[in-house]
Parts: sequence; C-alpha cells; structure tokens
Amino acid sequence: MTEFIEKTLKGAGIELFAPISLEKCILTRKYKLERCGFSDISSLSAIMIAVPYLVKHERRNISAYAVPKDYHGFFKELFGRVIPVLEREYSDHRFVGFADDSPIDERSAAAMAGLGIVGDNGMLITEKYSSYVFLGEIITDLPIESVAGEIRRCEGCGKCKLACPTEKIGQCLSALTQKKGALSPEEQQIILSHGYAWGCDICQEVCPHTKRAIADGTIYTNIEYFKNDNLPLLTLADIDSMTDLEFASRAYSWRGRETVKRNLELFESKDSQNQT
Repeated sequence: MTEFIEKTLKGAGIELFAPISLEKCILTRKYKLERCGFSDISSLSAIMIAVPYLVKHERRNISAYAVPKDYHGFFKELFGRVIPVLEREYSDHRFVGFADDSPIDERSAAAMAGLGIVGDNGMLITEKYSSYVFLGEIITDLPIESVAGEIRRCEGCGKCKLACPTEKIGQCLSALTQKKGALSPEEQQIILSHGYAWGCDICQEVCPHTKRAIADGTIYTNIEYFKNDNLPLLTLADIDSMTDLEFASRAYSWRGRETVKRNLELFESKDSQNQT
C-alpha cells in the first residue's frame, strides 16, 4: 500500500483498509471487471474497506444496518471523493469502486486481507467494531504489494447458532420480515415475538466479540453519514411521510413500502390493543 493511498483513505475517515491481489480473491462476477475495461486479473489489486455503522440507541425495531440511510449512498459519496484524487496522483492507472454488487466475494477477500475473521454467523468480525461493518473495495491496476493470509475463523463458541431462531421457526427471521405478500397468523406472531419489523441482529448481539467491543467502547461509528438521519424506531407515520426520494435512500426501500408497512402495522396494532 502506498503512503499516498493510506493518507487519502484516512483523510476520508476510513480506518480499516488493506490490499489484496485479485488473483487471491473469489471471483463472483468477472463480467463486471470486463465492463470496467479490466482484462488481466493478474495485474489487479483490491483495496478492501470495512466501514463501521453502528450508532447507540436505547431501542430499535429494525436491524441496525437499516437505521441510518442506505450504506450504498455512503460508498457512492466516498468513491466520488477518493477515486478522483487517486486518478490524479496515478494518472496512468484506473480505480473503480464497488460495494455489495461486487465482482468478488467481499467477505473472504476482507478476511484474507487481514481486516477480520469470519464468524459462524457468516459475517466478517473485526476487532474494534465486531461484525457491524459494511464492506466495499477499490479495484485498481496500480501495482500494490499485498500478502494474502489464511481466512481465520472465530472460536466457534456456538452462541450465535444457539440464539438464532431459524431452527425453531423453520426459516430465517430476517427473510421472513422481507417476504412479500400476506403473512400467515403464525408468521405474524413470529415477527411480533422477536421485535423486528425489518431484518434481524440476534446473532450479532449475542456474539462475544460484540460484547467485548461494547465493553472496550470501540464498537460505535464516528462516521457522520451513519450518525445522521437515524430512524431506530420506525413507524407507519415515518414511512407515509417520506417522499419517494427519501424512501429510496433507506435500506428497506428495495422491497417497497407495502412490505415494511405490513410489518409495522402488526406492531402498532398490538400497541393499540395493549393501550385499550
């Protein structure tokens, strides 16, 4: 990693980043590289980035990742600031940013680059922020030295698997909250009993790495993008008052308003009944 790249990323508020040769990565969408004009994979590197997003709130009824604005917006802004700077410094080379819709398996690449370990819950777990990080990368043909390590895994304490409701309810709770259409009475009760109107954080919450990061005081983000416009206790009124543009800036927007409203109606109907 060059000193200039390090300085540029740190200047943009990025703390966790490391390079890895693309040859060491698992390619999932090679065509995306070709669309960007990259043909020789052996000459490419990925600068892996882990971005903390957790903000402290006393109560939430949605997964922590969905409390702030959609993280894709953050990476779009980040790449819009950083990549032009890198292109000016290294004018003979190309830089392209990806987040989520990536040509590589980001989790394994980040683990091999040394940003964290892979947990039994399938997430990348970092030392400072546990698994509350979003992953992205800048792929470049600039020669960057990197040493890919083995993918390290967590201790396998089993707490995430024990706490996960999937086996008990026969399906993933997060997937259930995102299911389109009408829910059966049983499915409605499952959502109500676990308190999530969107997503699920149970496996992250019980993880010893999360508890240690909380005790150490390192787990919460310092990035303003994730600290602003938070909606930890989402309501029907919130959804109804959003313009289409505002709604599109939220992580749950891809499923449409009706799916989110259906779940919120369950909770608000229950609260109304409890008050009478």
